[in-house]
Amino acid sequence: MRMFATLLALLAGGYGVWIVTNNHPQAKTKVAEILDMGHFHTLEVRHTAAQIMELHRRELLKDGRHRYLEPVLEFYPYVLMEVKYTTLDNKTHESVILWDMMDGEMVTSTKNWEKTHGFGDCIDADASPQEFKIINLLARRGGSLDREGFTKALSIENEILDKWIDSCKRKKLITQTGNQYRLHFQNPQLRTIPETHIDERLVTQPFKNAIRLQRHFTVSQIQKIAEAVFGQEFAIRKVSDIYLPVHSVIVQNPDGSIHTSHWNALNGQRLSRSQFID
Repeated sequence: MRMFATLLALLAGGYGVWIVTNNHPQAKTKVAEILDMGHFHTLEVRHTAAQIMELHRRELLKDGRHRYLEPVLEFYPYVLMEVKYTTLDNKTHESVILWDMMDGEMVTSTKNWEKTHGFGDCIDADASPQEFKIINLLARRGGSLDREGFTKALSIENEILDKWIDSCKRKKLITQTGNQYRLHFQNPQLRTIPETHIDERLVTQPFKNAIRLQRHFTVSQIQKIAEAVFGQEFAIRKVSDIYLPVHSVIVQNPDGSIHTSHWNALNGQRLSRSQFID
């Protein structure tokens, strides 16, 4: 009798898992991850760790007392969004956006891995669509604008404008010097066109033994900021998890300490510290 009850419970549990995973694809993916089954999508490795280590040997190994340790391949989390939007000529365009889930920045081109700078701070500050009217206008005007410029461009009541500006200042997204307002980012690079130039192949990688870094931002945070940035006519049609393969090249120093550098396995370029989170 006890065996029959156990079997019945297992069947019921299995049926419940089947229902959830077939109606909720994200849950299905999560179950596969936990069980180390299935595959995930990643950009293709075009530069091996060995190639990078040989090409940059003189840079990474200062002298004969330094030596390479075994490199590590890691996968950095991104979200790929298929979107549609309208332009100033009132035409609808469709495109894709690749967004970094670690630093909160959008990739503008995969060729040189060019990215925006400033959106990560906006996500942390939970910037609203109204605040992005201020931020986007500053971005279009070279990062700086006076009060009269805001009034002419936005055509809103002074009371509302003051509220939006004060909110941006309070969240440290803009700063004021005299009558001039500017974006509060070093070398801001903000994008008002929702498009990433992608000319790369997607491949699949088994979950098993793959080192995938933890996300700093959630998919919902990325979606929310994209909708705030790109306006009311912007729509997200589909969302997919994508990973960037990154080589961690490890060098042991003469005193036994370790130095690790991170290299984009897609284009072979070194990642700056601002492009990843330890």
